[in-house]
Amino acid sequence: MTHTPPGAAPLLVVGLGPGDAALLTPQARAALETARCIAGYDLYLDLVPPELLAGKRRIGSGMRREHERCAAAVESALGGTPTALVSSGDAGIYAMAGLALEMLEQRDLLETVPFTVVPGVPALCAAAALLGAPLTHDFACVSLSDLLTPLARIRHRLEAALEADFVCVLYNPRSHGRPDHLAMALETARRLRAPDCPVGMVRKAFRPGQEVILTTLADADPSRADMLSLVIIGNSESRRAGGYMLTPRGYSLDRA
Repeated sequence: MTHTPPGAAPLLVVGLGPGDAALLTPQARAALETARCIAGYDLYLDLVPPELLAGKRRIGSGMRREHERCAAAVESALGGTPTALVSSGDAGIYAMAGLALEMLEQRDLLETVPFTVVPGVPALCAAAALLGAPLTHDFACVSLSDLLTPLARIRHRLEAALEADFVCVLYNPRSHGRPDHLAMALETARRLRAPDCPVGMVRKAFRPGQEVILTTLADADPSRADMLSLVIIGNSESRRAGGYMLTPRGYSLDRA
C-alpha cells in the first residue's frame, strides 16, 4: 500500500478533449471540480469551462515551457493542493502525462504524490469523426515536430508506416518554424500511394473556426494546415464516400 505523507495531495493529469465543453468527459469534469489548482499551456486553460476555473489558482505558461509548468504542478501537489495539469485531447497522447510521470520518477516522488491520468477524447478521434470513418482499420500516428525527435527518425517512421499500408495520422503537421515538413510527408506518400488516395485536413476540430478539408493526395495543399491541424492520409483501400472519407474494415455487406 502506498503511504502518502501528510500534506501531499493528488496530481491529476487531465485530457480536456478537442475543446468543446460537450466533449469534456464526466470523469475529466469531476477531476477539474476537485482540483484547487489548474496548470497548463495558456491556450489549453482557455478550453477549461469558466465555472471550473472560478476561485482556483491558475498556473499558465506559453509554448516550450512544459518543464516549468509541470514542475509547478508537482510543487503544488506536494504543498497539499489537489492539482490538475491539463492538456488538450488526451493527456497521454503527445501531451503532459509522460513528462509528469518522468518528473515524479526522477524526483523519487512516485510513492509520495498520488498520480492519476484522466483520459480525454483524442484529437485524432475528433478529426476522424468530422471526416467520416477514416480510422476503421489499422493506422499509425506520427508527429512531424522535430523539437524533441530528430527529423531523420521522423522520416524513417513515416516511410515505414506508409510502406506497411497504415492509414497515417499526422500530428503537428506544419508551423512557421518548420513550414516544409508536411510537404515532405505528402511527397513521401505520393511515392507509395495512388494520386486519388484521400487526404483529410481538420483544423480546430469542434472549436470556433473549425475547418474540414477532404481532398486527394495529388491535390493536397500543405499550406492549408498548421499547428492547430491534424492530417489523415488514407491507405490503399481508403476512398471517398460522398462527402466523407472511408477506410473499409473489411466486412462484406453480402453477409448482412
